[in-house]
Amino acid sequence: MSDRPSYDEQLQQRLREAFPEYPLSTFRGQLRMVAPAAELMSTMRRLKEEFGFDMLVDVTCVDYLHYRGAKDRFGLVYLLADTENNRRLTVRVYLNEPELTVPSMYPLWKAADWLEREVWDMFGIRFAGHPDHRRILLPEEFTAHPLRKDYPLQGRGERHNFPVLTRPES
Repeated sequence: MSDRPSYDEQLQQRLREAFPEYPLSTFRGQLRMVAPAAELMSTMRRLKEEFGFDMLVDVTCVDYLHYRGAKDRFGLVYLLADTENNRRLTVRVYLNEPELTVPSMYPLWKAADWLEREVWDMFGIRFAGHPDHRRILLPEEFTAHPLRKDYPLQGRGERHNFPVLTRPES
């Protein structure tokens, strides 16, 4: 057995050195990091250019409203992959109202296009600089963000604002 650190250990050490103030942890063999919203673009650029995370796998969001012990309302989650070394990294950014805007990752990864639009549509997180910032799942007339915890389970009556489509019209 070698005394040399594994690739995962080397990566974790490099991340700790590059981002000493960012919380870094491991869960089920996957690295996780929390980045401040103000430094998100520069952090993601470094992760792509210096660490080889060349693929944006997913962007999602968690609403921590009523979550026991939560200090922040939203957790924006980026899943990155290094396709050359088969490694993944989860980058989380915490956001609170009224400041729910972060820079779009579209300039770094074109895959951010539809992923960010979905997060905007469902949670109301804005992505500054996104080239096509409009709803992707719901009609433009829809005024709410239904995956927020404060959105009523029965809705707010929005269905009555839209025409009913019959089978021949669809």
